[in-house]
Amino acid sequence: MIILPAIDLKDGKAVRLSKGLMESAKIYSDEPWQVAKRFEELGSEWVHLVDLNGAFAGEPKNLEQIKKIRQNCNLKLELGGGIRDEETIKMYLELGIDRLILGSIAVKEPEFVKAMAKKYPIVVGIDAIDGMVAVEGWAETSDMKATDLAREFASCGVEAIICTDVGRDGMMSGVNIEFTKSIQEACGLETIASGGLKDMSDIKALIKAGIDGTIVGKAFYEGTLDLQEAFGVANEK
Repeated sequence: MIILPAIDLKDGKAVRLSKGLMESAKIYSDEPWQVAKRFEELGSEWVHLVDLNGAFAGEPKNLEQIKKIRQNCNLKLELGGGIRDEETIKMYLELGIDRLILGSIAVKEPEFVKAMAKKYPIVVGIDAIDGMVAVEGWAETSDMKATDLAREFASCGVEAIICTDVGRDGMMSGVNIEFTKSIQEACGLETIASGGLKDMSDIKALIKAGIDGTIVGKAFYEGTLDLQEAFGVANEK
């Protein structure tokens, strides 16, 4: 199983939110690139980046920090938040981002996402509240089931699905494995769990359930998960 430690960017700083609420932001670093460097030292292969301001604004808002992260580490980077058009996708790929996460637009313009997935390395981010898709930086809930949206992208070239249980995000209340499994079964793609991970018991439960990957956020920042140990367990054959 692949573990993707996360850096959420707000106003140029590395933060974590609770349940996706911007006013809940807790700052963990004024220099996010140093956090990425730390992940590299601990043995990470990937970093999961989110431009939180961008997610709400619908356009890139933390570009300088993203550039700094790219320049200062050799990790693979995936990035989401405010990517709404092909020009932004191209810009980020030219910057050296390895793959891009399309979220809100996947609900509103699925055909656009499918077209982009045929040309570029695209991941679809499905964020859900009580099983229903949340959009616009989780500020709105749509009337679409998360599993229906996952099924929509089953065979169009999307590299992976990242599914977030918004109610658990940043709460360290345990990963929603049942929800993640339902997404995995609906789409048949690499499926990455997000939201609620607390400690090694979650890592082991995800591996046992056959989930392809997970995003680690607050559990690292608050010290409830030893990331190096987690990488070791996840990489065991």
